[in-house]
Amino acid sequence: VPVLVLLHGFTGAGNNWRPYVDKWGTKYRLLLVDIIGHGQSDAPVDPSRYAMHHATADLVKILDYLQIEQCDMLGYSMGGRLALATAVRTPGRIRALVLEGSTPGIADSEERKLRVERDEALARRIERDGIAAFVSYWESLPLFASQTKLPTSVRTKIRQQRLNNREVGLANSLRGMGTGAQPSLWHKLPKLNLPVLLLAGEWDKKFCRIGRAMRDKLPQADFYEVAHAGHTVHVEQAAVFDTIVMDFLNRIDCNT
Repeated sequence: VPVLVLLHGFTGAGNNWRPYVDKWGTKYRLLLVDIIGHGQSDAPVDPSRYAMHHATADLVKILDYLQIEQCDMLGYSMGGRLALATAVRTPGRIRALVLEGSTPGIADSEERKLRVERDEALARRIERDGIAAFVSYWESLPLFASQTKLPTSVRTKIRQQRLNNREVGLANSLRGMGTGAQPSLWHKLPKLNLPVLLLAGEWDKKFCRIGRAMRDKLPQADFYEVAHAGHTVHVEQAAVFDTIVMDFLNRIDCNT
């Protein structure tokens, strides 16, 4: 049975993917991971423990422990950056990648430095104001404006999951594996010769641009701009997301 590893975004947890378990679990062995500092995973006080190379090593250790020689990996936002970094680090271990609203990092050193400074300020805000105040701020960002169209019950469930995180875990996640802190992988894309599915919502203009730029550099990549969705396509257009992802993975299955 093929294995599909599911990686959540910043402030998320593995159980964010529960709505897909019944559908996807009939065909795949699903592995829902809580990334370091999130959900039920440890939240160390040392920010360096959250560095991307440590996070990828954690994933590889999980695969080794479960005796999974090869898998497909799906990551959303921060989880997509982790999935991509893992594929780059372990050639042949990942059969195919699905990256939703994600990025290979920041190529420009000055821009990366500015992002590190912004993430540090955000980390301090979390530590100063606490989880509840931060979650309210996070939900108000333009990046998530389209989520206001979701049913109240769905938004409440997402908020409750975010509130279950810990200050130290989220703050250090920003410091250790934030978009600025992680090494840029843009220059690695042309040599990443495996099937990659890239998705972004049409209202998420920044990640649509990034997705197209990634597609142009990757040897085997498809990019989908999903209508009537922002950053969280898997929440805002769940049925469309399900169809696109499963069609992609089914094609991979047929070719292997």
